[in-house]
Amino acid sequence: MTDEQLLRLANEVRERAYAPYSGFKVGAALLCADGTVFTGVNIESATFTPSVCAERTAFFKAISEGYKDFVKIAVTCDKPYCSPCGVCRQVMSEHAPDLEILMGNPQGTFKRTSIRELLPASFSLRDDAE
Repeated sequence: MTDEQLLRLANEVRERAYAPYSGFKVGAALLCADGTVFTGVNIESATFTPSVCAERTAFFKAISEGYKDFVKIAVTCDKPYCSPCGVCRQVMSEHAPDLEILMGNPQGTFKRTSIRELLPASFSLRDDAE
């Protein structure tokens, strides 16, 4: 799957986000090593703490279906580039330490980065083995 196709999926699903409080809709498309794609949107709650980001929605859907080998995620929002929050970065780092991240927008432009660049000093169960 091309970067543009993955970004297009993230943009398409973004419209289904539930963001009545912030109005900030985010879409994500997570590519697995076998080519399967899981999408996610942010889902808000009036009390905010039970809200969940698009990236974690995509990861949790994939993990709940038995997938665990992730290659790339596209994250889009209505800003020039959509950078994952700290909680999402930790989840990504734990489940996909070599993940490539495309931070994009509805116009199709994006920046390419990695979870190692966004969260260089993460911690996980791997730390116990070292």
